[in-house]
Amino acid sequence: MKPIFIQKALAFTLATSLTIAPMVSNACTSFLLKGNDGGFVYGRTLEFGLPLKSQITVIPRNLAMQGVGIDSKPGSGLNWTTKYAVAGMNALGMPVLVDGMNEKGLVGGLLNAPNTAVYQVVPPAESANSIASIQILIYALTNYATVEEVKAGFSKIKVNKSIIPAYNNQSAPVRMTLHDAKGKSIVIEYLKGELVITDNPTSVMTNDPPFRDQLNNIGNYANLTSVEKNALVINGTSYGPPSSGSGLHGLPGDYLSPSRFIRAIFLTKSVPSNYSTVQQTNTAWHILGSFDIPPGAISLPATNAYGGGAGGIEVTEWSVVADNKNMMYYLKMFESTNVQAFDLKRMEVNAKQIKYYDVNKPQTYISIN
Repeated sequence: MKPIFIQKALAFTLATSLTIAPMVSNACTSFLLKGNDGGFVYGRTLEFGLPLKSQITVIPRNLAMQGVGIDSKPGSGLNWTTKYAVAGMNALGMPVLVDGMNEKGLVGGLLNAPNTAVYQVVPPAESANSIASIQILIYALTNYATVEEVKAGFSKIKVNKSIIPAYNNQSAPVRMTLHDAKGKSIVIEYLKGELVITDNPTSVMTNDPPFRDQLNNIGNYANLTSVEKNALVINGTSYGPPSSGSGLHGLPGDYLSPSRFIRAIFLTKSVPSNYSTVQQTNTAWHILGSFDIPPGAISLPATNAYGGGAGGIEVTEWSVVADNKNMMYYLKMFESTNVQAFDLKRMEVNAKQIKYYDVNKPQTYISIN
């Protein structure tokens, strides 16, 4: 894709496609699992109230990209040339990423943070050193190989308040989670107009409140354990748990962001440590099932932006599992239970334009007889 086409695509989409919905999801959950063979597996869900029509999007090396400046126009911001090839998921046909992994194993995604995301004030003279919030993931994945490089790089640029007209003339309110091939994790937020980068010892991230508040909440669940509890003995009489699962009794099960954060922490830290990276890909799908929103579980009133002004439901539009040792990117769409696989080892890293793959495939079944 030539730079001029990128500019036209962004301008058209920002002006038209987003008239129906905000760009990113409302209730995402992400995490990282460690294999016993040096690999790591990333998992995340993406929820929304309207179809985002995501595609697998492959961005090659050495491609000119245009940053969106403070005037909300592509090209007036920080322009760059991609250093690393990337594969991931876009939204609404836009040449940006809301999730992805690059050829060096750096993997992560954007998650919604509408209550906290406030971007930097960028004066006109510094517009050319800034990008739009919707570009932060594609910028990180095409430029950097490790989270330490991301830290250094993002401290040198600005993320501006460029607006999306169809989103009530507001910026896309997102935060970013990233994990590198060595298993290091960070969260990037813009809070009160300041860049906040936090090392993430849990590897888990969801949505609002600020990430530090999510970490501080962990101590409220210090009593939880995957180990079964013994019977309670009162005056010589035993009162045993009614079933298995007593150790995690009290684990939050609702879809609020703080609840999903705690649930993801305990489910991921309970995974056996002797699993290989390949085994952890299967484990990741089982964990993601705990965050999959069945149709109707979250119903949206007509006044909610995610309902598109006509009411609706929020669903898990797609889920992703990425193996950064074997360089495999897997996804499952809402419309089916099929797992699709994209092999980053086979992508055209030196292609001349962005390539898109349709992932809306019909449900299929494996015949037994």
